[in-house]
Amino acid sequence: MAEAIINGLSGLVVGFQVLATDWRNAVMLIVGFVLLYLGIKKDCEPLLLVPIGFGCILVNIPLADVMSEEGFIRVIYNAGIATELFPLLIFIGIGAMTDFGPVLAQPSTFLLGAAGQFGIFLTLLLALALGFEQLEAVSIGIIGACDGPTAIYVTSKFAPHLLGAVSVAAYSYMSLVPIIQPPIMRFLTTKKERETLMKPVAKPVSKTTKLLFPLVITILGGLIAPKGLPLLGTIMLGNLMKESGVVARLTKASENEIANVTTLFLGLCIGATMVGSAFVRAETLIILCLGFLAICLDTVCGVCFGKVMRLATGGKFNPLIGAAGISAFPMAARVVQKEGQKWNKKSYLLMHAMGANAGGQIGSVIAAAVMLSVLAGMGIIR
Repeated sequence: MAEAIINGLSGLVVGFQVLATDWRNAVMLIVGFVLLYLGIKKDCEPLLLVPIGFGCILVNIPLADVMSEEGFIRVIYNAGIATELFPLLIFIGIGAMTDFGPVLAQPSTFLLGAAGQFGIFLTLLLALALGFEQLEAVSIGIIGACDGPTAIYVTSKFAPHLLGAVSVAAYSYMSLVPIIQPPIMRFLTTKKERETLMKPVAKPVSKTTKLLFPLVITILGGLIAPKGLPLLGTIMLGNLMKESGVVARLTKASENEIANVTTLFLGLCIGATMVGSAFVRAETLIILCLGFLAICLDTVCGVCFGKVMRLATGGKFNPLIGAAGISAFPMAARVVQKEGQKWNKKSYLLMHAMGANAGGQIGSVIAAAVMLSVLAGMGIIR
């Protein structure tokens, strides 16, 4: 008993010595606690930030070796991140939870979903200009998708050493959309534009259309960008299951049990990549700044395209809807609705914004798919 106590105290002393030697681990322990605080007390993406924060703490405890070759998190990482399985399972759940009815009722809003992805490519070019390698720049740019699973899939595939920074940026900025977007929306629009009333959304979309949509998108998307088919195919599979109505058990499992277990393991693995020696460096700060810029540029491009649609419709379109063209579903649509009602109590933009938001969900996946296919065409990846 005494020997066990002495060994325990000896280990404690060695642990503190290691922390004193490499202050970066101590910094990341604090970061882990901050992430837990944001998830638990501030309710900021708790399903991800709580396991990420805990994983960050685990990996930065000296001598724990949870990410060693036989460490328990390394086993989970190899099974789900290295194989890209976890993000794809999450995408099935996202597809099962997404209603593409609004964008099908107003196909023009799909263009806003495309415009809301330009921040990805602009940030990619800026990252290249700052000296990041091509695959690193792609991983950083994809933060602009405002879609955590997409960012994780691309980064784990091509720049796994950036997974922690990219993932934290993607999910943090997703939760900050209600703070980031409104100032940009107000800056780019006039009072008259913000007050514009929109006609109610057209009649509901038929069940046949909803069933055909995921099949058509899968085939067309696969032909356009075959390397991104795993991303596109999984989200469309989930949506097809939902709309078919004949596999309720699979749909429910995709939305709940599978998504919940995968999210837990995914968060732990992401947190475990945030070891002090790899995370505490200037590169991480630059990535966080570029990710923030990507979200801002997405909003700018979406609202500006909304202004173009306003001109095309003779002033009948409210450009605020363009801000919903990002993939933060349905958060961005709610931001548009709230902002619109600030300026006109009679304004009801939610369903229009939901169309743009659903388009952004597809647009972010297609943007990633296109980048993967372009990289393959250039011979950078196989």
